[in-house]
Amino acid sequence: MIPVLVLYYSRHGATRELARHIARGIHEVAGCEAWLRTVPPVSPVCEATAPAIPDSGDPYVTDEELRQCAGLALGSPTRFGNMAAPLKHYLDGTSALWLSGDLAGKPACVFTSTGSLHGGQETTLLSMMLPLLHQGMLILGLPYTEPELMSTESGGTPYGLSHWAGPTNDKPVSQEEKHLAHALGRRLADTAKRLGNPD
Repeated sequence: MIPVLVLYYSRHGATRELARHIARGIHEVAGCEAWLRTVPPVSPVCEATAPAIPDSGDPYVTDEELRQCAGLALGSPTRFGNMAAPLKHYLDGTSALWLSGDLAGKPACVFTSTGSLHGGQETTLLSMMLPLLHQGMLILGLPYTEPELMSTESGGTPYGLSHWAGPTNDKPVSQEEKHLAHALGRRLADTAKRLGNPD
């Protein structure tokens, strides 16, 4: 099976739900499997440490899993138009993968969730692409061959998947967003499969 990593940080659950919908799209591609992983939170208290295994939810990602994956979907809630600190903190520690070039040539995509409709979805997606480009990854977006991009009234951009969770995080993932999530997962997995088997 071709492993496709869905790596995310989620505070209130909306980004985690998007990750699961992307994983379903990955599983729709024959021969591919999704690895759902997260990162631990960061703390302003220097002495605070997170357990090696989270109390609930998906396991924390390891550098080896990132090295072994054939493709990557990277997700974060929006924080002032940028990715959340825990995900940035993890990515900042992947210099060894950059030095080895282990991620170069692998496909990647990005996704986000915001509290307000114009809360920085697109800038978050674009900023999340930057470390992936430095790693040499091939960035995939959502093409307008997906008609939901033209009809959605919540989330969804050509730069990647997005969701409008609302100021109290009570807006469910819409049908258009679910469709786009599945489509993005399929596109990522299909590209990883094609790159791994060019014939």
